Amino acid sequence: MTLLSIIIALIAEQLQALSIQTAVRVPLTRMADFLEGKFNDGSRSHGAIAWGLGVALPVLALALVSVWLMLTQPLLGFLLGIGVLYLTMGFRQFSHFFTDIHLALRQGEIEQARHVLAEWRGRSGDRLTASEVARLAIEQALLSSHRYVFAPLLWFALLGPAGALLYRLAQVLHELWGERGGAEIGEFGRFARQAFELIDWLPLRVTAAFFAIVGDFEDAVHCWRTQADRWPNGGSGILLASGAGALGVRLGMPVHDVIQEMDDAGDRPELGLGEDADPDFMQSTIGLVWRSLVLGLAVLALVWVSGWVGG
Repeated sequence: MTLLSIIIALIAEQLQALSIQTAVRVPLTRMADFLEGKFNDGSRSHGAIAWGLGVALPVLALALVSVWLMLTQPLLGFLLGIGVLYLTMGFRQFSHFFTDIHLALRQGEIEQARHVLAEWRGRSGDRLTASEVARLAIEQALLSSHRYVFAPLLWFALLGPAGALLYRLAQVLHELWGERGGAEIGEFGRFARQAFELIDWLPLRVTAAFFAIVGDFEDAVHCWRTQADRWPNGGSGILLASGAGALGVRLGMPVHDVIQEMDDAGDRPELGLGEDADPDFMQSTIGLVWRSLVLGLAVLALVWVSGWVGG
């Protein structure tokens, strides 16, 4: 049932992509703002309480409802799983950005490529070169494929609908609370950051392993082992280093920024091996993500078959 739910949700998302900003992001942002307004006194303990109300409580409620439906109304439980997965994942939430950037670079429309990338990243980049645009787009695609496809799918396979909801809620609160700094948030977001790092620990490594298996395995593993720790965010470094090695492309490295001449080189160390990024590597990135997804579905199919035979 898990494999079938994933396949149906993937097909539904391809046929009719959900506006995750309107249907998911806006309501969750409102909930996060409400909880922050009620509990944020700058302390980690109150951040933990708010996280429990915003993540743990809805996940527990969904888990109970899901189990009850599977025991009493299996069809409704099956449909619930598909619906939750459809809401918590989103292949096309990022693919249209990547496709538009790829097409613009192919046609030599660098200004259009910069504009789409800025909209995607939420950060201007009017001085980026074509190679830098391709490099940043590949990085963003690898990270987005993990956050909006592989990670929620893995947690769905492990814990059912509650697992997918757990990942998405934790990820949103991490972005809204955990990644903020300054006196306004204080230690309030620390628990959200730590909780998400724990929840994302396994999915990050599974996604990186999939990239390595379907790409250049030797280079991917080498980059993972020798370069990942240099990246400021260690988890993202694992994913980007493995993906860069699997593709045979150089990622990271300083880029021209609209505010400052270049980003701090220490914040963007070189990842990967081989050539500079270009539209051809963007096409290879699409193939890498799809092959990784097929591998993941194949693994789930093998698990299902072995369980069916063993049963």
